[in-house]
Amino acid sequence: QVQLVESGGGLVQAGNSLRLSCAASGRTFSNYAMGWFRQPPGKKRELVAVISRSGGSTAYADSVKGRFTISRDNAKNTVYLQMNSLKPEDTAVYYCAADRRRTFQGMGGMDPDEYDYWGQGTQVTVSS
Repeated sequence: QVQLVESGGGLVQAGNSLRLSCAASGRTFSNYAMGWFRQPPGKKRELVAVISRSGGSTAYADSVKGRFTISRDNAKNTVYLQMNSLKPEDTAVYYCAADRRRTFQGMGGMDPDEYDYWGQGTQVTVSS
């Protein structure tokens, strides 16, 4: 079993930055691809960024390319989402999730149902 805990959310003005962290507990963190999802108010949950097990491959939603960076430190069992140039439309609850699939799915694995473990979410609010 894997438990995930997000942190780092908050209220910021547009143009500012936040770094989200997701700390994992459990076995073999490096065996999981990790994704960041977000769910804006009244919207469905969507995949924002994903990183392969080794960290060698990443993929991003078009809406965040060039602004967000996903990374991981397997020695610390932690995945990060650096969010720069934040926009009001980035406002959402952000979730990290773990994917047991052996091959890197990239954005093709965007279905939340394909992810096996989830954190509780952290609120990111970007004001105009």
